[in-house]
This record gives sequence, C-alpha cells and structure tokens, in this order.
Amino acid sequence: MTYFSYHTHTHYCDGKAEAEAFVKRAIELQMKAVGFSSHAPFPVEVSWNMHENQLKNYVNEINSLKKKFSEKLDIYLSLEIDYIPGVTKPFDQIKKECGLDYMIGSVHLIKSPVKNKYLFLDGPDTNYTHGLECFYHGDIKKMVRDYFYQVNEMILEQKPDVIGHIDKIKMNNKGRYFSENEKWYQNLLEESIDLIKETDSIVEINTRGLYTKKSPAFYPDMNFAKICQKHKIPMTISTDAHHPDELLLYFDEAAIMLKESGYDSIRIYDKGRWREEAI
Repeated sequence: MTYFSYHTHTHYCDGKAEAEAFVKRAIELQMKAVGFSSHAPFPVEVSWNMHENQLKNYVNEINSLKKKFSEKLDIYLSLEIDYIPGVTKPFDQIKKECGLDYMIGSVHLIKSPVKNKYLFLDGPDTNYTHGLECFYHGDIKKMVRDYFYQVNEMILEQKPDVIGHIDKIKMNNKGRYFSENEKWYQNLLEESIDLIKETDSIVEINTRGLYTKKSPAFYPDMNFAKICQKHKIPMTISTDAHHPDELLLYFDEAAIMLKESGYDSIRIYDKGRWREEAI
C-alpha cells in the first residue's frame, strides 16, 4: 500500500518541527508523498495559525524542498484553511496567490451568536464548555447545528479539495452533552454528506484524535464512513501530523476501517491530480 501524509503542520504554525525534518523522516519510512498544510493566516487572533508575515517564507521553503528532494519523495504545498463566514478569504484566492497544489478546508472556530465571539473546538475542553454556556446558554443542539451549517457553507461556497476532520465537534463532547446516535445528530451528518455529493470534495479520515487520546474514534468514525461509502463519497487518510514521528500513526488502522466500511480504494494526490488507489 502507498503511504503518504497530506495533512501536516510544521513550526510555521502549531507543529513541533521544521519542514525538512518531516521530509527526512518520510524518506526513512519509505513514504511516497508528504504534503505540508500549515494553518493559513486569518484575521482572528489565535495562537496556532501561521502569521501573515511568514506565509511567503513558508511557500518558498516548501517549494525549495520540492526541488531538493525531488528524486526521493513527492512533496506538495498546501494550507489548512479555516472557514469563518464573512471573515476569512475565499479559498480559491488563497490557492492562486500561494500556488497551492491542493487545499484542506476546516472549521476550528464556530462563529457564535455573540458578536465577534468564536467557540474554539480544539484545545482544552474548558473552551467547549465555556462556549456552550456563555454563547449558547447550554443549547447543545444549536451549537452543533451552527458547526455543521458552517461546515456545509464551506463545502458549497469554498469547495476545498479535502474536508478536514469533518465531525470534530464531537471531540470535546466526550459523550457529555449529546449522543452521536441521536436522530437529530445523524440527520446533520446526512445533510453534510448530501452536500458533499454536489462537489468534488474528499473527506479525510483523520487519525490525530485517536493517537493523542482526545477522541475514542477517528474523525469521522466508521458510522459516518459507511454512510459516505453508500453515497460514493471519496475518502483519503490523514494523520494530521504535528511532529515527524506522527507521520503514519494509525494510518494502517484507518485503512482497515475504510475496508470494513466498504471502501476498496482511497484518493491519493499524484503529480497534480487526485486519483483512486486500491487500499
């Protein structure tokens, strides 16, 4: 099986190593490809994204590594671009300005009902509980709906190549506020899948929540994957590595889950195009 990592984060954002360290580790692991996808800059102050003044250096460094290691590894330039309605730039504009090979679209910050306030889904679960109480007055259904509506808007309006950790809203829930088996939640998943069918977007199976022990399952889990398979939604695998040693963590397990969900192939990025490859 081909091994790759299209979703990685370096020291330009919240990653823990320089890009070349990822490249050298990927070569040691005999991987086919590494795509760099640091968190793109955007005009909300957070600690985990790239600063605007570093973007040019990032692009130049990844392009330089492409040339330096061209005979040993396929290297791709990407960004994980957050979508916040009315705040973030159009994805196509960013792709064109930076010369990206592909884009990963994600939602980490929910635009809450409180003006200029955002609920951060990642990090300590105190962010989650604080946002739920202060911005949503404990209405978990409205909070989850707002998340999926924002994801859905991103899918339709921005059309990212890859949708990052599509059900990450579950991460800090930990079964406390809702069950993923509840009908209203399942309906939200189905609505998103129906919209994905209208685009060429690929859903990633993101393994990071599992190996960091922040989630008991992949983003998304087997239930979601089975629904995607029924609707012929293309899938890929992402380890969302923040350190070179994470490049292939739970990759094989994700492949097994996809096989058990009914998939025979996944999407890989190969020299300028996405294509199917057998699992």
